[in-house]
Amino acid sequence: MVKRVLLASPRGYCAGVERAVETVERALELHGPPVYVRRQIVHNAHVVRDLESRGAVFVSDELQAPPGSVLVLSAHGVAPVVYERAARRGLRTIDAACPLVTKVHAEARRYAAAGYTVVLVGHAGHEEVVGTMGEAPASTVLVESVADVEELVVPDEQRVAYVTQTTLSVDDTAEIVDALRGRFPALHGPRTDDICYATTNRQRAVKELLGEVDVLLVIGSANSSNSNRLVEVGRAAGVESYLIDDETAIDEQWLAGRETAGLTSGASAPESLVTRVCDWFRARGVTDIAPLRTVVEDVRFRLPVQVQRPRPSAA
Repeated sequence: MVKRVLLASPRGYCAGVERAVETVERALELHGPPVYVRRQIVHNAHVVRDLESRGAVFVSDELQAPPGSVLVLSAHGVAPVVYERAARRGLRTIDAACPLVTKVHAEARRYAAAGYTVVLVGHAGHEEVVGTMGEAPASTVLVESVADVEELVVPDEQRVAYVTQTTLSVDDTAEIVDALRGRFPALHGPRTDDICYATTNRQRAVKELLGEVDVLLVIGSANSSNSNRLVEVGRAAGVESYLIDDETAIDEQWLAGRETAGLTSGASAPESLVTRVCDWFRARGVTDIAPLRTVVEDVRFRLPVQVQRPRPSAA
């Protein structure tokens, strides 16, 4: 059993997740239950269950929300066709998409309108990828690996642009973009990296942790892309790394013969789960639990206008 636990910093909720969860909470306050939510608002089972207990109803698509009801769209963004179908049903739609995802959608639309083939670097089937592909489906192709880049065929090699999913591995994405530049020297891309600040920061924090630990635990749900990338970062460095939904998923055999465990959490995992895992270690006699270093993120996103509280009028 380990004797020490080091916490990665930063970890857990990012500004986009905070905004999305608070959007559902505010919608419930304003309208009362039920408030319908298209797909999981964020990819964390604990968050979803908590919101369900307050009156949120999660549906697989907008067609399952009753006509005229309130529908919150998830943090991952949706294709334009979703808004169109929601409007036809008279749904009162509240868009909780992360602004950084919205930025990628805008880039894809702009490149497609200018006549470029848009190469989207991402994971097939992920909700964010489905939404971005829907912005310009006739002009967008998905690549998941360097091998995909090598097989890519486009109408005009001088008019190729790329965008990326926001929750990818920083290192893997850099390799794919380098391969794209090798294939298409005239490649256009976003002015700033599409991978979100929180994904980048959490991967960097894990890398700093890895030289100090014998095993890494990442708190996050199985469908959380950014959480899975944190596990991959650990394994790529040769450290045994495991994804856990909460403390009940910990296998004590993982910790046998280990001196120091590292602990982090994905951007959609609440800090309460970190507390629970730390308490699990304390219950087994581990008293040395501390962050490797403390980093504070100060990014904040405004809530959707439909759920903003009115400012008090001047006296």
